Formats: sequence, C-alpha cells, structure tokens
Amino acid sequence: MLKLPEKLKIPVIVLTAIFLILFLINSKTLYQKVSNRLDTYRTQIVYFLNPPDDAVFIPGKATPGTPLASVTATATIAKTAIPSLGPISKPTATSTPLPKAKIIPNVVYVDQHNRWNYCGPANITMALNYWGWKGTRDDVAKAIKPGENNLKLDFIQRGKSDKNVMPYEMVDFVNNETDLNAFQRSGGTIDLLKAYIANGLPVLIEKGYYERDYTGKTTWMGHYLFVTGYDDSQGVFIVQDAYLKPGKDLQSKYDEFFEGWRSFNYLFMVIYPDDKTELVNSITGDYLDADFASKAALERANQEIKSATGMDEFFAWFNKGTSHVQLLEYNDAATAFDQAFQVYAGLKEETIQRPYRMMWYQTAAYKAYYYTARHTDVIALADTTLNETMDKPTLEESLFWRGMSEIALGDRYGGVKDLQQAVYYNPNMTIAINQLNELNAPLVP
Repeated sequence: MLKLPEKLKIPVIVLTAIFLILFLINSKTLYQKVSNRLDTYRTQIVYFLNPPDDAVFIPGKATPGTPLASVTATATIAKTAIPSLGPISKPTATSTPLPKAKIIPNVVYVDQHNRWNYCGPANITMALNYWGWKGTRDDVAKAIKPGENNLKLDFIQRGKSDKNVMPYEMVDFVNNETDLNAFQRSGGTIDLLKAYIANGLPVLIEKGYYERDYTGKTTWMGHYLFVTGYDDSQGVFIVQDAYLKPGKDLQSKYDEFFEGWRSFNYLFMVIYPDDKTELVNSITGDYLDADFASKAALERANQEIKSATGMDEFFAWFNKGTSHVQLLEYNDAATAFDQAFQVYAGLKEETIQRPYRMMWYQTAAYKAYYYTARHTDVIALADTTLNETMDKPTLEESLFWRGMSEIALGDRYGGVKDLQQAVYYNPNMTIAINQLNELNAPLVP
C-alpha cells in the first residue's frame, strides 16, 4: 500500500475535508434546486387539471342561531394591531399647500428575490432600515413568516408554504420587536399619502398586482409597495417594488396606483420613531380613529358599487364587507360578502383569471359568516380556498376559521385537527395556540 509522506498527510486530510464539505453543500443545493423544480411542475399539473379560477364559492343558507365558540377571543382579531396614537386632532400638514414633488432620500432598497412570498418581510425591512433598524429581511421573516414546523427543512424551505404575511402581523412585529411604532388603516387617500411623504414619512400600502402566469393568462395577486416619493408634474408616486427587477425608485401613475390599491380597501401602514409621534398624529388627523378610517372606506365602497363593473365591482363589494367587519357590523358584512361572491361567480374572461387568491390575503369574510352563525358557509369557503385554489392547503387563517366553525357545530375532532394544522403552518399564530389551550388540546396531533 502506498503511504503518503508525513509532511503531506495534514494537507491531504484538510483538502479531503474541504472537498467533502463542498460536496455536501453542492449536494444540498442541487437537491433544493431539483426539489423546487419538481414542486413547480407538480403545481402546474395540479392547476392544469383543476384551474384555480374555476373554483367558485356560493354562499348558502345556514341555519342561524348556532352557539358561537369563544367569541371574545376571536373578536380580538377584528381590532388587532390598532394602537393608541394619542388624542385625535385635525390634520394640519395639509392646511398649507403640499410641495409639487417630494422624494425621501436615503432609502435603502431591499428585494424579495431568492425567497418565497417575501414581499412582506422585504418591505418592512426597507421601512425599518430607513429609521435606523439594523436587521435584515430574514430577521423579520423568522418572526412573521416562520413557515412549517418541520425541522427537517431549513429556514428558507420552511417558509415556502406561507403564501402571505398579514398586515397585522407586520404591525405587531414593529410594535413588539423593535423600538419603532406602526399602525395600519383602511380608506386611505392619495392626498393623505402625499402629506406623509411631504413630511419625510414613507408609507407602506397593500395593492393588487397583475402579471401573466405560465398559462398565458393574466392573474391577480396581492403585493406590498413602499412609497417614498411623488411628483405631481408627472402624476406619479415613487415606489420601491421588492418583486420587480429592477424595482428601485419606480414610477407608479396615480390612476394605476389607485386602481391597484382598491383591491385592498386602500390599506396603508405608517412606521415611525417616537420623536415623530406628534407629526404623525397631526397628519393622520381623523384617521387616528380606526372606526373613522373604516367608515371612510365603507363610504368609498358604497360609491364605487354604484358604477363599478366586473372585477372592480367584486372588489368594491368585498371592501364593503371588510369595512363592516372592522366596525363589528357582521350582519351587514355577511350581506355584502354574499353579493361579492355572486359577482365573483359571474366573472369569466378568456385572458383574465378570476382573483382566486383573494382569500389568501383577506379573511374578513370568514369573520362575517362566523359571527352571524353561518358556520357551514365558513367551512365551505375554507374548503374552496384550501382545496380548489391552492396546490397545497397551507393557509393558516383558513384552517383556523374552518376549525372554529367545526367546533361551533360540534365537530371537536375536526376543529382541533384544523387548529393544529394552523399552528403547524405558523408556529407563531397566537390566536390558534390560545384556542387549543382553551380546549385543553395539544398543539400537535
């Protein structure tokens, strides 16, 4: 047997170790690439055989009067992430003319590339970094997008199944995990956004976004944008788009911006340090009152319903229902959602898909039906969302509300199972954890 000289043994061992490490790293990377590609093909096959925009939920006539389960606990969701901002004051920043243009400097762009559904973490990171926070998008994601409770997967792979981060999760992260403040409101206006920006306060919004998918059809999805400037002479906002390449300092025309914003009830989010509280309160004015903001959104939805058609009519009715839920007006909300889903069922064009992802991002319809004791509708809507609009049933919010309604109808086994699944897909979902604890049920099967 050939023996190595003593002086070569250590270098050979080191080189061999390096080779093995590189092999393992490359093998893992190759495995992930192959796995991701196969998963993409599997999704395409599922959607080809069962087009998600063909899925239609038709509200039924559930028997009213079924006892509600844990109403107090779940009612908290409707009012979550609405901090006290101080005494309500009239806006003063708009009493003097705003500048015709304003671009907030020193904004560090953060993209969502090489991650799945990272729009929320990327945008929150941009907002936080602007005010001096030193964390990264992954630091944010570990809190608000933990993903599957499966330690066999690495952090990035675990988060793949999480289709969306809710606005309240983002607001809660800022308020609870940083020394900054945040709030969200519905019913925002172009002028209000410009007032914030003119005073050096960038704003996050949630909006609809359209692109062609692999079928060649135009598909709708939700998206966050970080708004950092405007220019009246060109009629544009300056936005940071974490998804597009390039996505830094893009121009978004006012009318197109407003059109996309409609599908999320004109939701906006402001993040700011303590020393800007007085300024924020002054600009926000009546919108400091969450009910005022919801009523403003409701009035706009009522006006849009009068003339809107097609997909815009669906969004208007959905916004009406969402605003009623925010005001705890559940009967009115349920009626509005009934109409929204009827409009949705009638949408069908050859090149534009129905917005089948709607319930991935907005869950007010579940609350409306749950609190009016229409539990069979909650379950049917969740079934449609989880089983017909997705390749895998991974939405923790849909699982949670289906579980709550199953329990309300006496199906403890099915309800607990769904709540456990909700916690599996989001181990930080406090509301589901609390319900399982109240039921003296384990967090895992």
